[in-house]
Amino acid sequence: MTDQATPAETTADLWNSIDGLWAWLEANRPVGGREGVLLRMLKLSEEVGEVAQAVIGATGQNPRKGVTHTWEDVQGELCDVVITALVALRTLTPDAREVFAGHLARVTERSLG
Repeated sequence: MTDQATPAETTADLWNSIDGLWAWLEANRPVGGREGVLLRMLKLSEEVGEVAQAVIGATGQNPRKGVTHTWEDVQGELCDVVITALVALRTLTPDAREVFAGHLARVTERSLG
């Protein structure tokens, strides 16, 4: 018996976590309605900016600051982007899992044939 999860279990865990995060954010958001949805989408830009900041910090591109981040920091920030994007998708549709799977299949087919 192995301790590793199957792909189906991993996918279920991912979407259960996304649903949980979405529900928590919905219960605690200070701004509702259309404006709240737009702000949820803008959160993605903030997270992408944090990836850029971490890459600049990992490469020491700011001479005033030097090396301030690691490549592990960049990995974490990229994970935050993915999580934020999936929560944003869930905000737009309760069928986020199916929408994402369908889109991934189209992109894969287009790119890999």
